[in-house]
Amino acid sequence: MIDILFINFGAIMLLMTTLWLISIPLRDVSIVDPFWGTGFVVVAWISFLNRADDGWRTLLLALLTTIWGVRLSLYLLWRNWGHGEDRRYVAMREHRGNNFWWMSLFIVFLLQGVILWFVSLPLQAAAFHGSNSPTTVIDILGITVWSIGVMFETVGDWQLARFKSNPANKGRVMDQGLWRFTRHPNYFGDICVWWGLYFVAVGGGAWWTVLSPVMMTFFLMRVSGVTLLEKTIVDRRPDYSDYIKRTNALFPGPPRPKTTA
Repeated sequence: MIDILFINFGAIMLLMTTLWLISIPLRDVSIVDPFWGTGFVVVAWISFLNRADDGWRTLLLALLTTIWGVRLSLYLLWRNWGHGEDRRYVAMREHRGNNFWWMSLFIVFLLQGVILWFVSLPLQAAAFHGSNSPTTVIDILGITVWSIGVMFETVGDWQLARFKSNPANKGRVMDQGLWRFTRHPNYFGDICVWWGLYFVAVGGGAWWTVLSPVMMTFFLMRVSGVTLLEKTIVDRRPDYSDYIKRTNALFPGPPRPKTTA
């Protein structure tokens, strides 16, 4: 177990440091975002190659992680291409001044690397404990929850991209499709993906890694997800205040009636 953890940790730190070195001449730390999904794919396959047995569950986890991670990385790469550094990092760069170039290694790249490593513990633990046990109800539950998550992320991203591609929608709030039922279908999908992977990993003896999906859920709800994204969005899109009042933040639910002036 320790070997798998150390190998994955070292690989992630090496990749994150390499990305940091690339970001310096580009003056764009946003390149870390598309790597997020790919990083989990790297961990999943390193864990598979160092697995304790030839069981099917470790392979399944690697395949499910690859489908989710590659799609996410390609989408973020496409979405961010040619748009410069994300406003979050621009604000950090302005706040840190001339020290940001080296501080970004710790507060952006390595920090995300540590979080990535911790969140991926179910993948690593399942590979260590072995995965030859028969299919169980919780495996089916995990695959189902994972599938719901990938659907919400994929459809939500596609609907938002289509909405933004229409010049008539500039400055407007996306409240159609899945976005009628949750303000963040992509974040809800991400949470489902990681709880789904965790449930599959439980069959491989990784029940004790529950803090990993809990941490991902907490971050998306209270730290880097909903809270951070909506911190300034009302200033940029006044109609978003009404959208908040009638639409659930994360978990899908029936939209409430629009407020009247």
